Amino acid sequence: MTYTTLFRRIIRTGIALLVLVPSILLSQDRPDNIILFIGDGLGTAHLSALTFLTDDAALQEFPVAAFVATQSASHFVTESAAGGTALSTGYRTDSDFVAMLPDRTPLRTLLEFAKLHGKAVGVVATSSVTHATPAAFLAHVPSRRMQYDIAVQIAESGAEVVIGGGTKWFLPKAAGGGRDDGRNLLAEMEQSAYTVARGRDYKHEGAEKLIWLLAEDAMPAAGKRKPPMSRMVEVALDVLSRNPNGYVLMVEGSRIDWAAHDNDFRTLKAELLDFLSGIRAALDYTRGDDATAIVVTSDHETGGLALQGRKPDGSDMYAEWTTKAHSGAHVPLLAKGPGSERFGGIHRNDEIGRLLFSLIADIEF
Repeated sequence: MTYTTLFRRIIRTGIALLVLVPSILLSQDRPDNIILFIGDGLGTAHLSALTFLTDDAALQEFPVAAFVATQSASHFVTESAAGGTALSTGYRTDSDFVAMLPDRTPLRTLLEFAKLHGKAVGVVATSSVTHATPAAFLAHVPSRRMQYDIAVQIAESGAEVVIGGGTKWFLPKAAGGGRDDGRNLLAEMEQSAYTVARGRDYKHEGAEKLIWLLAEDAMPAAGKRKPPMSRMVEVALDVLSRNPNGYVLMVEGSRIDWAAHDNDFRTLKAELLDFLSGIRAALDYTRGDDATAIVVTSDHETGGLALQGRKPDGSDMYAEWTTKAHSGAHVPLLAKGPGSERFGGIHRNDEIGRLLFSLIADIEF
């Protein structure tokens, strides 16, 4: 073999390694578990306010920060169904569509993709679990208002954990719900090996699949609702972590949005602190496992919030609002854990959805 031939073989081998190494690194930095927190309506000012409301440095534990553009396929200012769909599927759709394209083609969701790869999946929300954001991870309908249909799809989804409000949508009128078709979806889920729980206190130990509904529709506002988000997250993780192949959990701080719609800064602060309690619970639960990616972001900004005050410590902080609706402003994103470096920078919301999929396995969009 001549030196020239040897050199050419070395070059070819080097090129092959350059192609191979990135794919190896991508697979090595994939987490076993993903916890996605969505603060509905959470903008950068809302997140800024939270840092002044508590000494808990949970947000400082996230080494990666980013901004996310929230537009839908049809509107500059999106709403929660399209915003949630971008995060749950990696595709932008028209406003009001839930995990569907405007032509009504169903889109594979992050939780469905996770189940295909053997992972347990779940949602936690402080709204009804049939509301737009949790629905975008568990159902496919052309309108977010189809909550009775969404409830059927949730009952049939096989999700290991569903926690939030919404008994109205699952029960027939004869059982105190709102369904006209006579179906008792909670009884059907119990027949499918779910532990069905209603009310604050119950024993979840040993549950393989759990639906825990805590209100007829949405849960009350923070300060009035129990349990806090921290407890809801802990219970969800207790159930999901029994799966040896890992899990994916979506947690929504639903009523951040509602307080901002009302321009109610006092209630907003309570909602933000409750949302942070859920993040803290997830950080503590997964501390030291080196196998869980945690992402905190939002579907859109609500209220056009601006923070005002004179004191450097924020003790006299108050709010000024520019709208009672959503805005088209970018929203924040925080990430930590395996694969978190992928999220840094400025992204579209559908790009964030695709990055979440990439934490599980390679997929073409």
